[in-house]
Amino acid sequence: MLNEFKTFIMRGSVVDLAVGVIVGASFGAIVTSLVNDVLMPPIGRLLGGVDFKDFFISLAGQSYPTLAAAKAAGAPTLNYGLFLNALINFLIVSFAIFLLVRQVNRLLPKPAAPAAARTKDCAWCATAIPVSAKRCPHCTSNLAG
Repeated sequence: MLNEFKTFIMRGSVVDLAVGVIVGASFGAIVTSLVNDVLMPPIGRLLGGVDFKDFFISLAGQSYPTLAAAKAAGAPTLNYGLFLNALINFLIVSFAIFLLVRQVNRLLPKPAAPAAARTKDCAWCATAIPVSAKRCPHCTSNLAG
């Protein structure tokens, strides 16, 4: 049983999946940092110095200056700014994966065109015969017309 488990774990697809999950997690952290630390500050500056993280609606009916203040007060909030950050994150990751898959597909060899049929069926006896045949070798029917 231990040998079977070792064989299962060492198969290429399992190892590739593990590597993909690890790389994907670290790539996600990089993209999150890109969105939160590089893209959103200039966008917030263009919008008048607003931080997207502080876009929220307090469901308690009171006004709070920041999301942190609302959470500290224990107020229920609808955090649409955090949702916008996550949405931008998703779009960047999706686009990066699209570009990666597109480049990998360019590197892979093109599938070969299907070979032309080398046989055809005789109209009279339904036996497979060469395409260039003028007469069926099985039923001797004339195929030239």
